[in-house]
Amino acid sequence: MKHLLAPLLLTVSLHAADFHGWTAESPRDEIRPQFSSRDNSLIITHDQREGLDGWFQKSFEIQGGAWQRFVVKRKISGVSNPRQSCLVRISWQDKDGKMVRIDERPVNSDPKLPMPSAEPEYPTDGPTDAQGWTTVSGIYRSPSKATRAVVELHLQWASNGRVEWRGAEFAQTEAPPARKVRLAAVHYRPAGKSPRQNCEEFAPLIADAARQKADLVVLGETVPTVGPVKDPVLTAEMIPGPSTEYFGSLAKQHHLHIVLSLYEREAHLIYNTAVLLGPDGALIGKYRKVSLPPGEAAKGIAPGKDYPVFDTAIGKVGMMICYDGFFPEVARELTKNGAEIIAWPVWGCNPKLAAARACENHVYVISSTFMEHDSGWMISAVYDHNGDPLATTPKWGTVAVAEVTLNQPYLGPYNLGDFRSMVPRHRPPVAGEVTK
Repeated sequence: MKHLLAPLLLTVSLHAADFHGWTAESPRDEIRPQFSSRDNSLIITHDQREGLDGWFQKSFEIQGGAWQRFVVKRKISGVSNPRQSCLVRISWQDKDGKMVRIDERPVNSDPKLPMPSAEPEYPTDGPTDAQGWTTVSGIYRSPSKATRAVVELHLQWASNGRVEWRGAEFAQTEAPPARKVRLAAVHYRPAGKSPRQNCEEFAPLIADAARQKADLVVLGETVPTVGPVKDPVLTAEMIPGPSTEYFGSLAKQHHLHIVLSLYEREAHLIYNTAVLLGPDGALIGKYRKVSLPPGEAAKGIAPGKDYPVFDTAIGKVGMMICYDGFFPEVARELTKNGAEIIAWPVWGCNPKLAAARACENHVYVISSTFMEHDSGWMISAVYDHNGDPLATTPKWGTVAVAEVTLNQPYLGPYNLGDFRSMVPRHRPPVAGEVTK
């Protein structure tokens, strides 16, 4: 991917001025914005023309192979899409100002190909304070051959917009602790003799997952009403209710998180709802299925409309249910809301779509299905950031467990860099989107 970055990295300063050690840069003079400084702030202002692009740039000397922490404050006005227009970009260079290569060959990379370049980093937007200052930051391990980091503070494509940058710091830091999590997918279809017995049949499988030290266990879709039981409309439950209380007791007994789906009743409405139960047995949260197949809609099931993500002891967890996986919007909305893990109770789906949902968002997806493993129509598995199953369950009544590191960037065979951090910066704007 080096050729894609060359035009930007080789650009020269046009009318460069000095701003506290920073230089003002733009790809071309005709799209150059206005640069200024005030009270230790660096300011970029666009006029009414579209497509202006410019940034402040500074090089920081670093120790190759060490961990580095970057932080800066940002305040905007008149910028409609700050996540895309007001990005920070960090490039790794050697003493001659050239890109360096990564230290380890990416996953599934052809060993006959040259080692890929170390692609730029894109620090993440954090909280915004009462005065309108947003913290933008990141922690990175620099490539061993890097001697400097080139930081760019941007304003691009923001007609009549203005950004103020302040307090940029780049310093060596300690390595962050690895956020290791063990994720489990159960492959089991209950007999359907009664809602209660359906639930109880999962107890030994959850115990098995606990023996394998799972932190999160995902079960199937509408667990209480699988099989020849009564109409789901008649057996729909309140949440909290009997089924969540039962699985909550198992979550507490084994000190782990559990996700499953069930039909929920609220007043006159019925939803297909996924629940997340914590290791203390309490209900952490729920998600109501947004994408309803014709069969559910015909029964009068109501669609959900929100995409909640829950901050748990193991990470940020989102949920989707079965038919949601046929559409990219659900997993993308959960990712936009911060999901690192998506738990997916799914009766059946095209397994290629499971891989796509994980790959396109660079999230871990855990599926639990009622389909035969070899049917060609969905498997129970833990999918990695490339959409590959890390662990699967070829037999009924088994549990697949995979250990993952949530804060370890995935580098693919043709390295694009940490694509998860790039998604917020580079994904296209959506009509009506409330930007962040």
